[in-house]
Amino acid sequence: MLSPNDKKLEKLGPFYRPSVSKQKTSAEIISEARNALRTVRAQRPFTPREDQRKLFGPASSRTPEGRPPSCFSLHAASFESSDSRPFSGARLSPLELKPKAPTSPATEEDPCPSFPTPPVDPAKIRRISRARARLFRAASQGTLLPDRAHPPAEPKKTVESKETVLMGNSVVKRNAIYLTESNATGHLKSHPLQLTYDGGFGEIKEQEMFIGATPLPSPLRSGGDQGKRRGRASSCPDSSDLSGLETKAVSKADLQEKDTEIERDEVFWNTRIVPILHELENEENIETVCAACTELHHALEEGNMLGNKFKRRSILLKTLYKLVDVGSDLLSLKLAKIILALKVSRKNLLNVCKLIFKISRSEKNDSLIQNDNILESLLEVLGKEDLQTNTEAFLYCMGTLKFISGNPGFLNEMISKGTVEILINLIKQINENTKKCGTCLPNSGHLLVQMTATLRNLVDSPLARSKLLSISALPQLCTAMGQHTGDKDVCTNIARIFSKLTSYHDCCVALANYSRCYALFLTLINKYQKKQDLVVRIVFILGNLTAKNNQAREQFSKEKGGVPTLLSLFHTFYQLDLQSKKWVGDGEEQLKVQRPPTQAEDVLIKLTRVLANLAIHPGIGPAMAANPHVVGLLLAMLEYKSVDDCEELVINTTATINNLSYYRVKNSVIQDKKLYIAELLVKLLVSKNMDGILEAVRVFGNLSQDHDICDFIVQKNVHKFLIALLGAKHQEICFSACGVLLNLTVDQDKRIILKEGGGIKKLVECLRDVGPTDWQLACLVCKTLWNFSENITNASSCFGDEETNTLLVLLPSFLDEELALGGSFDQDLKNYHRLHWETEFQPVAQQLLNRIQSHHSFLEALPIPSS
Repeated sequence: MLSPNDKKLEKLGPFYRPSVSKQKTSAEIISEARNALRTVRAQRPFTPREDQRKLFGPASSRTPEGRPPSCFSLHAASFESSDSRPFSGARLSPLELKPKAPTSPATEEDPCPSFPTPPVDPAKIRRISRARARLFRAASQGTLLPDRAHPPAEPKKTVESKETVLMGNSVVKRNAIYLTESNATGHLKSHPLQLTYDGGFGEIKEQEMFIGATPLPSPLRSGGDQGKRRGRASSCPDSSDLSGLETKAVSKADLQEKDTEIERDEVFWNTRIVPILHELENEENIETVCAACTELHHALEEGNMLGNKFKRRSILLKTLYKLVDVGSDLLSLKLAKIILALKVSRKNLLNVCKLIFKISRSEKNDSLIQNDNILESLLEVLGKEDLQTNTEAFLYCMGTLKFISGNPGFLNEMISKGTVEILINLIKQINENTKKCGTCLPNSGHLLVQMTATLRNLVDSPLARSKLLSISALPQLCTAMGQHTGDKDVCTNIARIFSKLTSYHDCCVALANYSRCYALFLTLINKYQKKQDLVVRIVFILGNLTAKNNQAREQFSKEKGGVPTLLSLFHTFYQLDLQSKKWVGDGEEQLKVQRPPTQAEDVLIKLTRVLANLAIHPGIGPAMAANPHVVGLLLAMLEYKSVDDCEELVINTTATINNLSYYRVKNSVIQDKKLYIAELLVKLLVSKNMDGILEAVRVFGNLSQDHDICDFIVQKNVHKFLIALLGAKHQEICFSACGVLLNLTVDQDKRIILKEGGGIKKLVECLRDVGPTDWQLACLVCKTLWNFSENITNASSCFGDEETNTLLVLLPSFLDEELALGGSFDQDLKNYHRLHWETEFQPVAQQLLNRIQSHHSFLEALPIPSS
């Protein structure tokens, strides 16, 4: 007797994939049948390594005339000595009364000449500099130039201090100005004052200035009363006119400490630095000179003499510049490191960056660069110098970083020292300046090419990718690409960066969430439609975005002209591929040349992948299935391409058709051309390519829901091929083949083909072999057997004795939860198996077992475990 549940089950129709009566979510579609809709993979476009290190490679869109050179000559004469002038950092305090230029030389009656305008004649400038140097030497030796009107009684000590006032007959220095005083009465006497300036940008000649009798330490007062009492013209300032100078008493201990510091610097320079400089000038052995450079750098660092405020910097730099002409790469690197540490600027900064760039062009010098730690010096230039002032220097600095970033040995060091953050900060500055000016700044494109090429190398590191995400770098890169759409080199480099980044889930999600990127990519596709190296990467990026994010599919579909742009690009490269067909042979015997994918095929591969991914979206897929242009291009591809010609293109095209064939909508072009599609798929089924066979079987799984396709399968003996695939020991192929057979068993007149072709035996063997590891496939096998045995009267006559007995043993053991789920899986995998076992396999397998048991005459003779 059948139980009520069994009687109810007997009234159920056969299992099959129902027609889609309403729109479903992507999650519902995917869970309904495994791999009914699926994304497609594609290989990242390959970028060949350049043979030579240049600022711009052979594929650059820039003409040789329109780009900075990679080859140039550089000598000691290229450097400017003007940059070697020490920079004191001191500034003169402003004077309220600006003195006028004198009409005649200073006299006793008018002893206070005005400050002259800085001369423009270089010879005069040199004379002034020499005069200033003499005053400085005199001051450092404890004397100043003698007072012509009032010669001092005895030499007085001079203290080199930026803010010094000494009571009595001594020297006063305030804001880099030396003042000679007298202590005869405790007041400043009316006598000549020697004025000099110890560095800076202004030029002051040797002058004499009288200070009126004003008691110390009272502050200097403004106003012209003092001048009027002496009958002077108001244009000649007295003590009250020097409003910016404040006298300040300094203790004797402070002065002694300053004296000690100056003396210590003098001793250090004479004992440590000067001997090394003599060695550098006289030594001819390169190794000895290099060692001396290293010693010099350590000594300068120890004496706190690096930077641009060191007073003897000019002597040092001139010595170093001369050694550039030696031509040794090792020596030049050591020189460059010291020169950069002395904070040169403008032309000299450019030249030293060029010097390092020139050395880095040879890959054999990478070890020298790494050993001398030049990287840190270059990063300091990029991080601290002004971008707009030093754009060309930055260009060659970045060129060096680009070269060494291609060496895996530098990656960790570059990233750990903040290269990623520095580069993104510079890109941000360029973006902001471009936005502010409304146009791209001069040379910014050249610089961006170097920076983006460097980043392209760095993003191979997981740490670099993490840093890019943490500082929100992807929107900045998109902005740079958007501002430089006319610069193909910049766009291509950034596309290469995104190609690498979007191959990783977290980076892919970050870019997908930046909604402006889709319109940007479509703009570039339209602008550079025939530029294969750029569009192939953009399409690859879109494939990555749409493969991992349903929201990305929807966002792309909302962009104006999204799918039409892809179809236009598809048509362009389809025509290019047709034109590139090559045939050999004579007369009627013509054989197609087998070759690796062409550039046109590579674009088509990536394009079909994007179309396949977009078709997963339930709002986009049906529209694409009903689009004659979409389906027409896909079918045209299968018509003239075989899997042997271009495997990846044919497989991707078939996968796209598979996704579109899922939607059984009224106006579906796929449904209208289903028999023609089936004819094309047979060609793929008989190939030896297992991936191609799998894709073809998947399409048959969707199309076989139609009676006409089922008739086609039987007429063309496709079912025999599907039965043979059940023994392929390939779970995905078995699953797809079993799905087609399941659809065939819906029709009673086609069930017999399973038994005639040995299908029942193959199904039972498949259940036995893969059931415990794939409960979805086991469920599909049970459904197929259920359909086959719908009108069973005797189990043995239906399945056969051997198959019946095997099922009576297998099914109870598979239905035992402890036996079925007791494998050594981790907890997550065990939960996954339990879900499919409980929801899919168990209900169908239990009813099938009940049916077999109720119709088996030898049931009592078999030991059946309880379920």
